[in-house]
Amino acid sequence: MTLQSQIEELFSRQTDQYGDEYFEAFDKFKAALNAGEVRAAEPDPGSPTGWKVNTWVKKGILLGFRVGRIVEMPPPPLQFRDKHTYPLNQIPSDRNIRVVPGGSSIRDGCYIGRNVTCMPPMYVNAGAYVDDGTLVDSHALVGSCAQIGKRCHLSAAAQIGGVLEPVGALPVIIEDDVLVGGNCGVYEGTIVGKAAVLAAGTILTGSTPVYDLVRDTVYRREEDRPLMIPPGAVVVPGARAVTRGRGKEWGLSLYTPVIIKYRDEKTDQAVQLEELLR
Repeated sequence: MTLQSQIEELFSRQTDQYGDEYFEAFDKFKAALNAGEVRAAEPDPGSPTGWKVNTWVKKGILLGFRVGRIVEMPPPPLQFRDKHTYPLNQIPSDRNIRVVPGGSSIRDGCYIGRNVTCMPPMYVNAGAYVDDGTLVDSHALVGSCAQIGKRCHLSAAAQIGGVLEPVGALPVIIEDDVLVGGNCGVYEGTIVGKAAVLAAGTILTGSTPVYDLVRDTVYRREEDRPLMIPPGAVVVPGARAVTRGRGKEWGLSLYTPVIIKYRDEKTDQAVQLEELLR
């Protein structure tokens, strides 16, 4: 049996008794996750979004939680208790990954690429994929199954949400060369296109439309596709007036992200300054 068929067959069983075959298959699966050989989502040029979900990989991650037992996780005197199937990730030395001391945590079952920099305290959850040359800054979160491209910068306190369930749902995807500003939040399977810039404090969710002032259009999540931010877009926090009812009477506005321009030479020069931190 292939690894995929093993995982899907074990996941489908209705039992609370887990023999050696479960742990042997899960260990192989987790090693493949750690090596970046399997991913919860991967590029697919034939898809309308450019990505496809690998539902069997999500099933494998969930299987690890199902079969895991709660154990003490050293070292003392601090006490941690978690599923024994998801200890801390053992970072391979040959990838030249910097994990600066000070409280960061990278869970087992995720891929961290070459020359990634992790500033404390940051957190990467199981199933995530962080590609080469990316910087994950202090207090940043990479949620379960989130896909982060090459040479991205996740600034301080950026929150990249995870989408583990339902297994068919597309996770949050940050494509190559994206700058995510401080205190940004990207959730609900949003795709941020290559080389986009999210200004500090920008929040992207499936329920909030994004207004493009350059192309005179509005981007929304549709039934068959997630919210998609175009490549190179520069997105800032904005507001739109409430146009009826008491909201209009009270002069209220609602938050909305706004695309004010697309990357140009000036934007690129500002982004290049981030290289000095790596």
